[in-house]
Amino acid sequence: MYSLGIDLGGTNIAVGLVNEEGKIIHKDSVPTLRERPYPLIIKDMAMLALKVTKDAGVSIDRVSGIGVGSPGTPNCKDGILVYNNNLNFRNVPVRAEIQKYVNLPVFLENDANCAALAESVAGAAKDAQISVTITLGTGIGGGVIIDGKIYSGFNFAGGELGHTVIMVDGEHCSCGRKGCWEAYASATALIRQTKKAAQENPNSFINKLIDGDLSKIDAKTAFDAAKQGDKTGELVVEQYIKYISEGLINMINIFMPEVLVIGGGVCKEGEYLLKPLRELIKQGVYSKEDIPQTQLRTAQMGNDAGIVGAAMLARA
Repeated sequence: MYSLGIDLGGTNIAVGLVNEEGKIIHKDSVPTLRERPYPLIIKDMAMLALKVTKDAGVSIDRVSGIGVGSPGTPNCKDGILVYNNNLNFRNVPVRAEIQKYVNLPVFLENDANCAALAESVAGAAKDAQISVTITLGTGIGGGVIIDGKIYSGFNFAGGELGHTVIMVDGEHCSCGRKGCWEAYASATALIRQTKKAAQENPNSFINKLIDGDLSKIDAKTAFDAAKQGDKTGELVVEQYIKYISEGLINMINIFMPEVLVIGGGVCKEGEYLLKPLRELIKQGVYSKEDIPQTQLRTAQMGNDAGIVGAAMLARA
């Protein structure tokens, strides 16, 4: 049997037909055009699911169900998207709307949880019973997988790992609190930290890399400067990695997963990022005895994580 995974984003809707091993057989995408009313957006999701199945040459009766991954807070039991800020969705009956066009079971989940599920089924944590996946992007997304199932609390709103506080009364976070891990260790935070350092250190190599234009700073800039021996860049990177490690140590101490997966563009820095992270984690975790320890790995599923994880929701 196959299943369909739908990754509902603010820019694009991506759909893939996925086999039982988590391999995408065929996929396609269309623009979300998020200004439209939700019935039109969800109709496009359903129509694209049917098209992907047809284009793959697979009969719909060989598809066990449809999984949908979306940012925001889902009611997984009833298939209702309670809240999605990017699309301005409030209490949208995703399951019922899709089933107007496709007569299949429909499952709904948060997109970060779907990514974590994908890594546990077909990616970096496929050999682990307990895994945590963290995505360092615009914010910090997270998902917890226990015995092959997503843990999201009694109300499906758990797993917001980026909104654990690492600095009391610290930086303002988009969630309304102060000092959240996301406000220090997301790619957005790194860009802010790099800009501040560039302004305070005009002779830094950072400014040469961007020709003095702060708008050119991205999540790579400080790392690029540090690799050239720039002291300012090195300090930014060192502090940023410390911020990441504080949150990761918390995740390990809470969940003690066999595998902790980190993803996002910053992970392209490879061992330049991972080596100091491993050292800081080793120093900081509560469990320092001679027992098995959590392994830190980088995500493998990339942009397909949302599709694969959503499809895994619908496995028969």
